[in-house]
Amino acid sequence: MAMGALSLLGLFLASGLRHAVYVIAGTLVIGAVAAWLGGTARSQARRAGTGRPRGAVAGIVLGLLGLGFSGLALFVFAMFWTQLSTYWNCTSGANTLTAQQACQHQLSQTISNEFGSFKSIHGS
Repeated sequence: MAMGALSLLGLFLASGLRHAVYVIAGTLVIGAVAAWLGGTARSQARRAGTGRPRGAVAGIVLGLLGLGFSGLALFVFAMFWTQLSTYWNCTSGANTLTAQQACQHQLSQTISNEFGSFKSIHGS
């Protein structure tokens, strides 16, 4: 259960674009291990005929949540790496609120353009 909670907590601790990828990849592994350990503990308790081990179901649920969110975050990073990298560089040099808002606007425009080109290619 603790590993599942750690996998979710790790998603919030990621800072910096390149650092975040490594942290999220680590949380992906931790989430998978948490779900596997919870499932193993639950099946061993079932075979032994004992009660459910404490935290096994919570470990499975938290591990799967961490695994899912980490996988989604890595997918977003893979799809929008160029845009996110440009945004990160822009915000690193933005010293005013107006400059930060300009960076956010630039990011939303580039992502909107990506979805617009995707729709036109696939005919949706």
